Amino acid sequence: MPTTTTGTGGRHFLQIPGPTNVPDRVLRAMDMPTIDHRGPEFAALGTEVLEAVKAPFGTTNPVVIYPASGTGAWEAALTNTLSPGDRVLCFETGHFATLWQEMARRLALEVEFVPGDWRHGVPPEAVHERLAADTGHEIKAVMVVHNETSTGVTSRVGEIRAAIDAAQHPALYLVDTISSLGSIDYRHDEWGVDVTISGSQKGLMLPPGISFNAVSDKALEASRTARLPRSYWDWEPILAANERGFWPYTPATNILYGLREALRMLEEEGLPNVYARHQRHAAATRAAVRGWGLEVLALDEREYSGSLTAILLADEYDADEVRRVILANYDMSLGAGLGKLAGKVFRIGHLGHFNDLMLAGTLAGVQMGLVRSGVKVNTDGLQAALDLLAQP
Repeated sequence: MPTTTTGTGGRHFLQIPGPTNVPDRVLRAMDMPTIDHRGPEFAALGTEVLEAVKAPFGTTNPVVIYPASGTGAWEAALTNTLSPGDRVLCFETGHFATLWQEMARRLALEVEFVPGDWRHGVPPEAVHERLAADTGHEIKAVMVVHNETSTGVTSRVGEIRAAIDAAQHPALYLVDTISSLGSIDYRHDEWGVDVTISGSQKGLMLPPGISFNAVSDKALEASRTARLPRSYWDWEPILAANERGFWPYTPATNILYGLREALRMLEEEGLPNVYARHQRHAAATRAAVRGWGLEVLALDEREYSGSLTAILLADEYDADEVRRVILANYDMSLGAGLGKLAGKVFRIGHLGHFNDLMLAGTLAGVQMGLVRSGVKVNTDGLQAALDLLAQP
C-alpha cells in the first residue's frame, strides 16, 4: 500500500501565511499581452490602480508601488525618511520585526530594540514610557509590525498611535502590514501612520513581485531632508511619474493588471465584509486548536491575528515533522516555525481568497496529520470549528 497520497488527485492546499492562493479571476487578468509601459493604455492602468489601491490602506495620500518584495518596501520606508545615525525604536514581536531592525542597523541607523517573548504585540504603554523619557527627541521613528507573520500576533496600531501622541513626541510612525493589508482592518490616515509598508502576495491575492509604501504628508516632508542614500527607492521621481500614470523605470505591468482585478474583488465584497470573514475564519481555527487540546501561540485575545494562527506544540513533538507528514499524506503546505520558533510551532494561513469549505478542508487535514504524526490530540477539534462556522 502506498504511504502517501501526494499527487493522486485534487488540488494542493497552500495554507502557508503567504504567498496565498491567487484567484482565477486574477490569474486571467494577468494573462495579457505585454504592452508599452510608456503608452496611453498603460497610463490608464497606472492611474486606475494608483487611486484604487488607497482604499485597503485607508488613505487619501499617495501609495508608492515598487517592483519588489516587501523587504524592498521596508528599505524604501527607512531610506526615504531617515539619516545616518538616526535613532529608531523597534520591538521584538517576532522573526520579521527582528529582520527589519537588522536592516535598520545595516543602513547605519541606531536601533533601540526592546526585547519581547514573541507571544505578544507591541505594548502601547512601553511606547509611551520610552518616548516620554526621550525629552531630547533623539528617537526619529517608531517601527511596528502590525501582523507578525511568524507568530500570528497583531499589534494594536491605533493604541500605539495614541501612546505616541500622549507622549507628545514627533517621531515618525512606520508600520509593516505585509500580512495584514486586505485581511485585517487597517487605517493609515485615521491612525496617523507615516509610512505603511505592504506586499502583494498575501491579502491582496497576487503573486509576489510588487510592494507598497503609503506615505503621509509628514513622511513626504521628512524625505526632503533625509540623508540615507537612495536611488531606486526614492519617492520623488516615482511620485512625479505617477502623476501621469507612469513609473521612472520598468514596472511590473502584468502584476498591475492582477492588482486592478484584486482590488475590484475587494471592493465587490466590501472591505468590512472582507475583514469580518477573516476574523470568523480565525475564530474557527482557534476553536479547532483548543478542541485538539493544543495552544495558540498568541496569548492576548486583543492581539489574535485574522490572517493566520500559529500553534505551539509540546516539547516532545517536532512541528516540522508534523508539517512533513501533512504534506506527504494530504498534499497540504503549512507554515514553518521561524527563528527561535523553528520546530516548535506550525502556522495555518487563513487569508486572502478563502472560504468556509476551504477552511474546513484545511482543518480536517491538520487534524488527520496530527493524529498520524502521533501527537496526542482530542479529535473533536474539527467539529468545534464546524460548529462555529455553522452559526449564522
